[in-house]
Amino acid sequence: MTEHAERGMSAPPEVVFSTATDPDRVAGWLPEQLRTDGDQRPEVDADRLSARWGSASAPGWSAEIQVEPAAAGGARVRLDLAGDPGDQVSDGLADRTLENLARTVADNLTAG
Repeated sequence: MTEHAERGMSAPPEVVFSTATDPDRVAGWLPEQLRTDGDQRPEVDADRLSARWGSASAPGWSAEIQVEPAAAGGARVRLDLAGDPGDQVSDGLADRTLENLARTVADNLTAG
């Protein structure tokens, strides 16, 4: 299973990216299959604002985001989410994952 989703967010791209890659915030938005290793540090390309997560305990699962500037100082986020074909995953998981990221970013902005 591979899903793609895109979403706009009303936060600067750097804030979205730093929130998404913060190990203390990953549990708030990544699917459970990618949070099981205890270390959710992604492979990061800070220049491109892209990151990739994988899981040793859930082979076949990965997530990759690309954050880009959008109008009015916001960000556009693309998520490519791959899951193990043997897992029964409902459609729309990538969209729900980006919704969770948007909430995590909003929480980060209101926290200070």
